[in-house]
Amino acid sequence: MWQRNQTSLADFILEGLFDDSLIHLFLFSLTIVVFLIAVSGNTLTILLICADAQLHTPTYFLLSRLSLMDLMHVSTTIPKMATNYLSGKKTISFVGCATQHFLYLSLGGAECLLLALMSYDRYVAICHPLRYTVLMNRKVGLMMAVMLWLGASTNSLIHTVILMHFPFCGSRKIHHFYCEFPAVVKLVCGDITVYETTVYISSVLLLLLPIFLVSTSYAFILQSVIQMRSAGSKRNASATGSSHLIVVSFWFGACIFSYMRPRSQHTALQDKVGSVFYSIITPTLNPLIYTLQNKDVAKALRRVLGRDLLTQQLLLP
Repeated sequence: MWQRNQTSLADFILEGLFDDSLIHLFLFSLTIVVFLIAVSGNTLTILLICADAQLHTPTYFLLSRLSLMDLMHVSTTIPKMATNYLSGKKTISFVGCATQHFLYLSLGGAECLLLALMSYDRYVAICHPLRYTVLMNRKVGLMMAVMLWLGASTNSLIHTVILMHFPFCGSRKIHHFYCEFPAVVKLVCGDITVYETTVYISSVLLLLLPIFLVSTSYAFILQSVIQMRSAGSKRNASATGSSHLIVVSFWFGACIFSYMRPRSQHTALQDKVGSVFYSIITPTLNPLIYTLQNKDVAKALRRVLGRDLLTQQLLLP
């Protein structure tokens, strides 16, 4: 029994994304640049929303939660991948793998729920603007944030404990650059059909249910936009809605590709491509998509920069 426990707690080997070739060195450097853009973009979004009082609304509170999740998401996977590549080591401890699995699954589940809540926020703002302060106030926003974090963390904790409790056999080599579920579950010995069924049901709840809520919200939004008489109102509603829909399409498309397919149809390359898209590219694009089309954020940035310049001028002798 002790020997089996020791074997189960042994280190895993992460295959990684890149080898030592020049083209892979270039791709690694490009990945680091994208990572730095994601970190700086999401950090700037969070700080800007905190610094500007006019952005202290439920809409931007939820947007700051999205930026925080994206920031944590890239920080969960890329630093370990970069450390392994630069050091030449490919190992990750059992506890480290379990921690990474818990964090990325918690953040992924929370983001699915958050995108659904953000679509509801847009629905209330566009379809019921006079009741917005009642239906979407600070208390409701905080309650939404707490509930989505608790729900996603509980789901992730259950799956992580069950997965890491299974015996692992073979080389313990994970054909991935981090401990993602589809890659780790391939190392499990024995029949796990029942567990895979529960994972599939969980994926349906965390993916298809939010997609249904997003689709329903935007169906009502589209109906309201069509009935608007003002061209300016239509333009503003379309701008805010299109930003959110682009983010939703990127995120849920990649997640469905990774988690809604049968285990037999998964390949290492497909898993890596899907993971790169939603764990690196999407967190990088999100702040760009929301800020480039958002006049409120652009105005807030000018106000904050203007205040800083004014303060510096007053401090000069």
